Amino acid sequence: MKSELAPDATGARAANAPPSVYTALDHLATMVAIVQADGRCVFANAAFENVLGLSRRSVLRGSLFDWFVDSQPLRDTVAAVVRNEFSISRLEAQLRRPASTHGDALPVHVIVNQMDRSNSVVIELVEIEQQTRQDREERALDQAQANKELIRNLAHEIKNPLGGIRGAAQLLEMEVESRALTEYTQVIIQEADRLQALVDRLLAPHRKPHVVSDVNVHEVCERVRSLILAEFPRGLTVARDYDISIPDFRGDREQLIQAVLNIAHNAAQALAERIMLGDASITLRTRIARQVTLGKQRYRLALELHIEDNGPGIPESIRDRIFYPLVSGRDGGSGLGLTLAQTFVQQHQGMIECESVPGKTCFKIVIPLP
Repeated sequence: MKSELAPDATGARAANAPPSVYTALDHLATMVAIVQADGRCVFANAAFENVLGLSRRSVLRGSLFDWFVDSQPLRDTVAAVVRNEFSISRLEAQLRRPASTHGDALPVHVIVNQMDRSNSVVIELVEIEQQTRQDREERALDQAQANKELIRNLAHEIKNPLGGIRGAAQLLEMEVESRALTEYTQVIIQEADRLQALVDRLLAPHRKPHVVSDVNVHEVCERVRSLILAEFPRGLTVARDYDISIPDFRGDREQLIQAVLNIAHNAAQALAERIMLGDASITLRTRIARQVTLGKQRYRLALELHIEDNGPGIPESIRDRIFYPLVSGRDGGSGLGLTLAQTFVQQHQGMIECESVPGKTCFKIVIPLP
């Protein structure tokens, strides 16, 4: 039977050609692999490598079947396609993700296609949740923009009468002679100053100029690590897991330090009980992701910075709202740390994502690289 896949794309000429011929497949958003009948992977594109969270060398080292929860249906399908019983076949499967925060499997739609005059097949994997994730990212971007406008307008509306209230309290304090009344005016002034400080924090990301320079992400991580360990010197370890091949990029170093620090500091505070037990842990992990879509734009390379902790996890009641302003899962928290972190990262065309279950929470910062 004739293959339904174009011969000039992955047909006979490509089957006998060196792997460099397959590099065009790196530009696809879906996962594609060239696989022999026994499951040995000849080629895996960048999307496949990115979803597994492993290097291409690691993916090619073993059998593709090893990456599936139940590989037998796929083994049977590949064998049938190689025997020319079908030119194309489809099935649903569960793809293992070793580098996933929770180690959970990814539901995928698998398409197995013949290659002309070859014992290899083309396997394409389409994430069943891919569209759902894209919709979620678009909603997050829209919500962040709406939050930004709301915060800016609200802060300006609060700031003007706040100055009048504080000034009136100062004038009143100068006129009264009773010490008890002076204490009341002091309360007004102090509360006005506290609200003013809150307003300034809300407006800070929009006021401070974006200072662009060459940024090394590991210098950012080391600065944050030293600050966290200085505040929590006992009972907490901050581990490093760096990919030193990540290049410098253009960005605002201080904003990125603040973004990572806000996340790491929240993690450290959430680890209070484990710090007392002496087994609290935060991991800073850097990786390169390929063919990443951010804000409806596709980038060839992107930085992934994971801030992972072994704390109790984010309460389910606020898990979908943690980046909203004034939402906090901690008593006494301002609810601004993650909002500001998301704002700073978005100013670098990036995005912050979060996965959390009891015992493991991971914030992932994704920023495009040149």
